[in-house]
Amino acid sequence: MNRESRMRTTMNQKLIEMGERERLKEFLGVKLNECGWKDQMKAHCKEFIKEKGWEPVTVEDLVVEITPKGRASVPDSVKKELLHRIRAFLAQNAN
Repeated sequence: MNRESRMRTTMNQKLIEMGERERLKEFLGVKLNECGWKDQMKAHCKEFIKEKGWEPVTVEDLVVEITPKGRASVPDSVKKELLHRIRAFLAQNAN
């Protein structure tokens, strides 16, 4: 494992151990709901299913279809705030 992978693992462990990961997930959910992102993704899923017609659609099909659009459509302001919160947590808890 290289240095970057070890650092990533350590940071993730610290986020989990201190409960910050769950708080960040909750924050992200609220922000994505507030900006209408969740509704956009739900509409995109419905449209995808409608386009498929009678063909069965699996959860895996939806994930493959939605993931790129979902990631690309998260507002920059939400990404910046999330990154700021992660950096602030890590700065406060760097040992």
